[in-house]
Amino acid sequence: MNVLLTGATGYIGRRLQEKLIADDSVRLRLFIRNARKVQADFGDRVELIEGNTLDQESIQKGLNGIDVAYYLIHSMGAGADFEKLDRSSAQNFLDACIANRVKRIIYLGGLGKKDTASKHLRSRLETGEILSSRPDRIQCVWFRAGIIIGSGSASFEIIRHLVQKLPVMTTPKWVRTQTQPIGIPDVLEYLFRAKDAKIEGSVMVDIGAEIMSFRDMLLRAAAVMGLKRFVIPVPLLSPRLSSYWLKLMTPVPYPIAKALIQGLKSETTIQNDNARKYFPGIHPLAYEESFRRGLNEIERKQVVSRWCDSSAQRTCDIEGQDRLESAVYRETVSADFGVLPAEAVFAVVESIGGDSGWFTYDWLWRLRGFIDILFGGPGLSRGRRDPNRLRIGDGLDFWKVVDLETNRRLLLVNQMKVPGKAWLEFSIEGSQLAVTAHYYPKGLWGRLYWFLTKPLHKLIFPDITKGIIKKADQRQSRKGNTGCIF
Repeated sequence: MNVLLTGATGYIGRRLQEKLIADDSVRLRLFIRNARKVQADFGDRVELIEGNTLDQESIQKGLNGIDVAYYLIHSMGAGADFEKLDRSSAQNFLDACIANRVKRIIYLGGLGKKDTASKHLRSRLETGEILSSRPDRIQCVWFRAGIIIGSGSASFEIIRHLVQKLPVMTTPKWVRTQTQPIGIPDVLEYLFRAKDAKIEGSVMVDIGAEIMSFRDMLLRAAAVMGLKRFVIPVPLLSPRLSSYWLKLMTPVPYPIAKALIQGLKSETTIQNDNARKYFPGIHPLAYEESFRRGLNEIERKQVVSRWCDSSAQRTCDIEGQDRLESAVYRETVSADFGVLPAEAVFAVVESIGGDSGWFTYDWLWRLRGFIDILFGGPGLSRGRRDPNRLRIGDGLDFWKVVDLETNRRLLLVNQMKVPGKAWLEFSIEGSQLAVTAHYYPKGLWGRLYWFLTKPLHKLIFPDITKGIIKKADQRQSRKGNTGCIF
């Protein structure tokens, strides 16, 4: 079976990709916006085609010879015209599938009713309607899910951070709205089995576990974490205020928090029994078990993907590297690491940020991150997906990984609210470790910002280079002391 997977570097796509690759009956093709975000070596088992569904030529090429096509694309966070983009993308995909005689489209959208749905949820429903609008020419299996619970999902991160940080939570009245969350393992299993399922015509399949409220999810998550928490609904919190509150307390940015809250204002429960009818072998996990598995993946450092992997969101893209050479201001600090192996030094470079912090002046980074949150930026709250390893596209505090050459170079683009574009580059040449700030100012304020922050660079950058080398040396010393002494 020739299978096309769109959204392969997103939250769902990265995980589904692993299941499809493990199936020997599948010849997999990944259709991605930026091939640099796929760093795994698949050999000849997986084909990569770069493009996007708004480009007719690239999508025609991507769908040539395909039997089953997964559509895991949406424009959430793409700006005010996201609904128009979603419609154009879905229509282009449908037309190209028909032109290339694709047999089945598999789409994952959201639960809900159009008359009560938020703008983002309504757009997801319209996408499903478009993809399933030509049952005479192509079959569409349209899955609809509510809140997805799994390590790295936006909903999971919101719940986890709120429960961890707040013993008493004052919440809006919409926390009583009914929904049906579902664990990420079950979502993946439905999507995976759909390529082989015996289904006639197009069908809508609603998936989810038991019915509960967002309040129930908070309290039951607290029980899983062994915490006692209290939820007090109050009528004064508007969706806007609630979104800002989530931005302050969780790693999810304001636009995504706002979209999730607007979605929670209306009921999102299952409207049909097709999941049981067409997939009787799947029995969704209980909410507590899904949440527990998500926590275990974090503890075991096995988080495959996160909510901010999607390149459709402004806080998650990796654009801007092409402007690096146009940077007006640059500042470099370097240090010699002597006989230390380059790979030992680079391993520390890769582990910077997140819970590991930024060495002596970590408090300055955290202060800057808090200020950034107040202005609507990501701050430091995103942390890292993995404490030791990075890949292109990963979020790292208020940075994004845009280039990575093992043992040679790490390039981060700044996603803070600043008047311009900024990059932070770590490079190794011989026995030299260099840290370089690149900055492209925007107007007078951009130039003023550079000169105001330049004195801090004199403190921070030498400290970072010394800290990296010192930590690498300590690690090497520990390695040398692990042998047996007789």
